Amino acid sequence: MIGVLRKILKKQSPSLNTRPARDPARYELEKTASRSLNVAERMKIAKNPKTHQEILYFMAENDPDENVRRAVAKNLATPILACGVIAQDKNVDVRLALAERLVYMLPELSQEDHSQLYAVAVKALATLAMDEVLRVRVALSSALKDHAYAPVPVVSQLAKDVEREVSEPILRFCMALPDDVLIGILQNMPPSWAVDAIARRKYVSDNVSAAVIDTGSKSGGAALLKNGNAKISQKLLKDIVARARELPEWQEPLAMRKGLPPDIAKILSEFAHDSVRKILIRRGDFDRRTRDDISQAMKRRLIHSIASDTAKDNGGETPQQRAVDLMKKGKLDESIIADSIALREEEFVLAALAILARTTPAEVKRVMALNTAKPIVALTWKAGLSMRLALQLQQSLGRVPPRELLYPRNGSDYPMNEQELRWQIDFLGLAAG
Repeated sequence: MIGVLRKILKKQSPSLNTRPARDPARYELEKTASRSLNVAERMKIAKNPKTHQEILYFMAENDPDENVRRAVAKNLATPILACGVIAQDKNVDVRLALAERLVYMLPELSQEDHSQLYAVAVKALATLAMDEVLRVRVALSSALKDHAYAPVPVVSQLAKDVEREVSEPILRFCMALPDDVLIGILQNMPPSWAVDAIARRKYVSDNVSAAVIDTGSKSGGAALLKNGNAKISQKLLKDIVARARELPEWQEPLAMRKGLPPDIAKILSEFAHDSVRKILIRRGDFDRRTRDDISQAMKRRLIHSIASDTAKDNGGETPQQRAVDLMKKGKLDESIIADSIALREEEFVLAALAILARTTPAEVKRVMALNTAKPIVALTWKAGLSMRLALQLQQSLGRVPPRELLYPRNGSDYPMNEQELRWQIDFLGLAAG
């Protein structure tokens, strides 16, 4: 139905500031015709743009014929004050005709000198936005999704509609929809299609981007990363790369995102699939050192994987035995542990950390099970390893929530001083191994 009246409405509408002069004789004739039992006679009055507004208001409220009331709803001379009545008309086509007319008139109604009429129109549109008939809400959503004068209360209601046909176009395209409404929807466990629609908007602010990521939606997060018009802060990128360890669907679009900081790329390269690391290496916006670091990570991973498979094939050496053997050879270093984290060799990582921190694998496992950043950071420090590895351990074995992660200070320093680290070690009561 929306669209049917466009040809009619493209004709210049009478100004809201002008009202035809009252013609007493014609008024009486219209009054008589509006009460006629002849539908054709009433229809003629309902369609006439010169009909007095009081007569049209009366007909909108009282005429028994739905086609006549629909003609009144279309009539550009029908007063805006009648919209509240028409918006609750029992006939769907009458309500649709009103929706079309009001959407068309929004630019003129939104002018400051029509504020009272605008308020009436918006109230009527808000009523239509909650119409029990889906067809009405779908038509209104389609008309307002890219309308420059879309009223915020109306599109906010449509955006929250449970029917996808209604809410998705508004969530995806309507620029009048404010951030607080989008964030509220994202925080209320929306379906994945709603998250995807918001993530693909023409413009996505930092706060809305953060709310999209907080949903944990695989497809929504990937869509956001692919959206070049989505604002993603450095802090949020760190959150995303932390979550990407468990969400492979985010890794490729993250690797391809324009302006990806080198430090985020290096973190991603430590655990991502080979195909993702190849994307990172082929990027033309990284310096040689960054590309070399990513390339070295690939080579180490390959060598580590081959060595691990060989050990399994040659007698089934246990992870603990392998860690001890590497320690004796002076090869149990941070790169070995980092590669083992990426390959999800949890038992070996626990054993290696226990050796370096002079405790037991059971104690290391207990610390990781706390799912808390500071104990893991303190354990890593005790093992003589870097804060960068501490971050990996928080994300992997520690499964610390992304918002609670402790990051290196100045890119590499521990964010806790020695006194704080020792206090954590004492509090944990780490046993000597």
